[in-house]
Amino acid sequence: MGKLPLRARLATTIGGAAGRMSRISGRGDGSVIGGVVGLRMAPDLLRLLAIGRQIVLVTGTNGKTTTTRLITAAIGALGQQVATNAFGANMEAGLASALGRAPDAPYGVLEVDERYLPAMIEVTAPRVVALLNLSRDQMDRAAEIWLVARRWREALADVPDCYVVANADDPLIAWAASAAKRVTWVAAGQRWHEDSWCCAECGSHLLRDELDWRCAECGFARPATRWLLDGGAVIDPSGRVWQLSLALPGRANRANAVVALAVADFFGAGVGQALPRLRRVTSVAGRYTQLERDGRRLRLLLAKNPAGWLEAFDVLAPAPTPVLLAVNARVPDGKDTSWLWDVDYRLLRGRQVLVAGERRTDLAVRLEADQVEFRLADGVDDAVAQVPPGPLDVIANYTAFQQIRNALGRAQ
Repeated sequence: MGKLPLRARLATTIGGAAGRMSRISGRGDGSVIGGVVGLRMAPDLLRLLAIGRQIVLVTGTNGKTTTTRLITAAIGALGQQVATNAFGANMEAGLASALGRAPDAPYGVLEVDERYLPAMIEVTAPRVVALLNLSRDQMDRAAEIWLVARRWREALADVPDCYVVANADDPLIAWAASAAKRVTWVAAGQRWHEDSWCCAECGSHLLRDELDWRCAECGFARPATRWLLDGGAVIDPSGRVWQLSLALPGRANRANAVVALAVADFFGAGVGQALPRLRRVTSVAGRYTQLERDGRRLRLLLAKNPAGWLEAFDVLAPAPTPVLLAVNARVPDGKDTSWLWDVDYRLLRGRQVLVAGERRTDLAVRLEADQVEFRLADGVDDAVAQVPPGPLDVIANYTAFQQIRNALGRAQ
């Protein structure tokens, strides 16, 4: 921090104090307020804090927080401190707060909201940008995803020194990343296809053949990959097969891990060094946390959009394990709940399903249309009282998830 101008050092110090006060008072984790205060005092604080560091920016519709956590763990194998926004504060204030809390860290691994990636590329001059996926999310506050992809493409074309790690299985990601000068393509998979049936280059229909995709009109096609997710294993660029054996559940997290390994490899942390650290990650900002409540074992899953619900269903405990679904529609969630109709809830038939959250009526109507039997719950404690002792999976969108965590006692 000694290299910072006096005003920036003062802004970092006062911002850090504001963050600590927020945590002590129980008003939050301090990951935003510190950056807000610092940026008001020094508007170019984030740019100054990023100078001289190896910055990694991570973005996508789903998996940003988890992938950021995994990359942080992987780069940690190099024995250096890593600054990161571990709790998902992914706009400018959150990034400034994260770097300000670790002024001497040579690495910064930062989750970035999709809309802010071009601006954050310009401000932080990242060494690596990791692109995960793009699908519909919060349509009343987020831009249309093709517009997002176009902005990413333009931003990446203007930074010749930036190295991109991108998911080749998502056509929109492939189109956005293909403008970059240096790209490592990862076969991370794409289960949700409903937002990528058309070619981003010419608008024609994409042809799909199992994992492959291509446009018959303009020739735009899935690029050749260097890293491959193959079931429960990763195949590295040398062709060596490594069993992932993660503690985090589900295919989506295996895909996130492959991206993390590819990023870590760029900095010199090989799979043999990085993978053991990834295996020790058991929870990410409360996601996948398991808690006991009155004889019930609750597991918390976050799902914010149709693609995220599909991945959450993938890791549900086998039937007849009951499940609590909770949906809000506050500003961080997006106030439009019409996306619920893009989720196929029929696989919940035969389970005991409870519905909570401020918009539980919207969700109840959707479940009724899919002929899924359910009961309403006033909150997580009411849901716990309605199920027998044993496991209970909880799927919630963003603010409903945070409410449940707070009700259960904040999980670390």
